[in-house]
Amino acid sequence: MSSCNQSTGAELDEEYDENDPPTVTTIEQARVEASVKQLFQACDRLPSRPGLLKDRHLEYLKNGLNHLNVHFECLDASRPWLIYWMLHSLDLLDSPVDHMMSSRVVQFLSRCQHEDGGFAGGPGQLSHLAPTYSAILSLAVLGTQEAYDCIDRPALQRFLIRLHQSDGSFIMHDDGEVDVRGAYLAAVAASLSNISVPIMFEKTAEWVASCQTYEGGFAAVPGTEAHGGYTFCGFAALVLLGKPHLCDMNKLMKWVTQRQMSCEGGFQGRSNKLVDGCYSFWQGGLFPLLQPILQQHGDPGMCDQDVWLFNRDALVKYILCCCQNPMGGLVDKPGRSRDFYHTCYCLSGLSICQHCQGGHSISIGHDYDGDAITLKPTHPVYNIWTERAEDTMEYFSKLAQPTIVSTAEDH
Repeated sequence: MSSCNQSTGAELDEEYDENDPPTVTTIEQARVEASVKQLFQACDRLPSRPGLLKDRHLEYLKNGLNHLNVHFECLDASRPWLIYWMLHSLDLLDSPVDHMMSSRVVQFLSRCQHEDGGFAGGPGQLSHLAPTYSAILSLAVLGTQEAYDCIDRPALQRFLIRLHQSDGSFIMHDDGEVDVRGAYLAAVAASLSNISVPIMFEKTAEWVASCQTYEGGFAAVPGTEAHGGYTFCGFAALVLLGKPHLCDMNKLMKWVTQRQMSCEGGFQGRSNKLVDGCYSFWQGGLFPLLQPILQQHGDPGMCDQDVWLFNRDALVKYILCCCQNPMGGLVDKPGRSRDFYHTCYCLSGLSICQHCQGGHSISIGHDYDGDAITLKPTHPVYNIWTERAEDTMEYFSKLAQPTIVSTAEDH
């Protein structure tokens, strides 16, 4: 894999042609391709394929979990997200936090939980679906009795019912905007904590399906542009709601395979955009959701368990050669700064490459030391270690459903 012109098992975008009339987009694309080629050539000169800088990533993550510097003030409304990105990354690297740190995290998240239901981005802030999702996933990753008991399930149920709209969509917070992410975030929170009731998702699957665009991906709302993050959220929501058939899955498959870049090997989020390491999961995570469903429908091209619907070796090479910061942490593309968001989703994408087929661990080519890059399997819907998701659902399945107290404000 010494050049950017890789043949793949998927239909990929063509490499940028320098003879095309230049635009801002193509100039930037050419710059990215040049930096990727340089890194690939450096990797090819190594005596062995690059491994995962596990110890450095662990140091970066643990330092962040213990102390964030003043530059993170701009993320004050995203603190449960920061916790989730770090906890999940540590879990994938098989280095869960100790009991003391786990208890500290639970105590902090309990301060983010709003008395009217859901979690806020920080103590004293407005409850919002996004930090509700990341807080619940964080508590599931911790997997302790204290973490599970932190969730106020009756209040959470009322919160989700209140955000559900008459057309099936969800607003992100009280008096907030409608967004396809809301359906996914609500479905994850409800299914993990066993509080889902029919009224909560009435017409939701149909509304989500209406967000699929002419390209095949999903948009934030009907009639806008398809995007990798929205597409994952939309299709994963349909899977959780048991209605993936409402969308055109063949059209979706074509769209997502075309998002893998032929030179870089990583994924872009939209047509005519640059590669970004986070889409290793947001796009790559669609394949383990799509393939088994298409197999069940008897698609002959999906029945071979050895068939990969994207070029996983190319994605692995992009992550390991182009996304690892030498000091720890991962980035979206060469030359960018490391951050916890891209660390989380690059590692999640790498996990998908190893465990995409039926949850079984798979070697990543003969050129790599499998033990050196092996991660825990991430659940393709929830994006936490599969065991954590199963343990959480098992725990809450034994608890009674909260009693719905219906009021005019709830719905």
